[in-house]
Amino acid sequence: MISRRIFMRTAAAPALAMPFISKFSWAQEAWPSRDIHAICGTPPGSGADIIVRFYARKLQELCGRSVIVDNKPGAFGNIATEYVARSKPDGYTLFIAPSSAYLGAAPSLFKKLNFDPQSDFEHVTPLLKNAWILAVSGDSPHKTAADLTAYLKAQGDKASYGSLANTGLISSELYKAQFGLQTVEVKYKATATALNDLWAGNLAFIHIDPTGGAAHFASGKLRALATAAAERMQSIKDIPSAREAGIMNSDVVGWWSVEMAKGTPRPVLEKLEAWFNQITAADDTKAFLANIGCDPFPGNSKMLGDLLAKEIKAWGDYVKLAKIEVM
Repeated sequence: MISRRIFMRTAAAPALAMPFISKFSWAQEAWPSRDIHAICGTPPGSGADIIVRFYARKLQELCGRSVIVDNKPGAFGNIATEYVARSKPDGYTLFIAPSSAYLGAAPSLFKKLNFDPQSDFEHVTPLLKNAWILAVSGDSPHKTAADLTAYLKAQGDKASYGSLANTGLISSELYKAQFGLQTVEVKYKATATALNDLWAGNLAFIHIDPTGGAAHFASGKLRALATAAAERMQSIKDIPSAREAGIMNSDVVGWWSVEMAKGTPRPVLEKLEAWFNQITAADDTKAFLANIGCDPFPGNSKMLGDLLAKEIKAWGDYVKLAKIEVM
C-alpha cells in the first residue's frame, strides 16, 4: 500500500516540473530575444566585411532583431575564429566566415591552434563559394599569366608578391611551385595596404578575393590574369581558370559558411540553417553574389561537416605540394 505522504509527493512532482518545462520551452521559442553578433575576421571595408554585412542585414530582416557586425581582424582569421569557439553557446554569437581558410586551412598552416576546427563548432550551413584571382596592377605590362611567369622567372628572388589570407597564400604558392618561381612573400593584414604597394610597383602580383577586388577590376586599376580554381567560376566567366593559365596543380575554391560555438541549442541551429538557405535562394542574394564574383552554395549541416573534413585533408596536401613553412 502506498502511504499518503509518498502519494502526495508523487502527485506533486509533475506540477513542480511543469513551470521549469514551460519556461525552457518558452526560452527556446523566444529566441532571438536580443541582438545577435556576427563576427568578421577582417577589418571594416574589406571584401569579407562586405559579405558579412550583407548576410547580417538579410538575417536581421528575417529574425526581427539587430544583427551587429563585430570585426576582429588579425592572425589570418585565427583571432576571430578563437573568439567564436570560446563564446557562450547561446545562439547570440555567430560566425559568417570564409571557413575553407579559417577552419579548413588552419590546421596545416599553423603549428598551434587554440581551437579545434571540427569539434569546437556547430557547422550550420554553407553560403557561397569563390576563387581568388591572380592579379596585377592595371598599368602592368603583363597581359596574361604567361607574361607574368616569364617576368618572375627572370627576376628570381628580386620580385615580391602580397599575401592577405590563407587562401591567397596557398593560391600564390601553388602558382610559384608550378613554375619553380622564387618570388618572395610579403604578408599584409589589410587589402588596401597590399594594393597600394602593388600600384606603387613594390609587388609583382597578388591573389585577391573577388569581392575585395571587384571595384578595382571594374575601374581598370587591377587586371585579372586567372583564378586559382581548375574550372571557370560562373560569376566571373570572363577570367581564365588556373588550368587554362597553365597552373595545373591549383584547384583552390574558397567557401563560406555559418558557424556557432559547440553546444548551441539544436532548435537555434535548425532555425538558422533554414533562414540562411532562404537568404541564399533569394534573387537579391544571387545578384549580390554575382556582382562580387561569388557563386551561391546552399546546403545543410551534414554536408558542411563532410566538406570541412575533406578540406582539412586537401590543405594538408596543398601545404606539402607548395612546400609552405608552417607558422
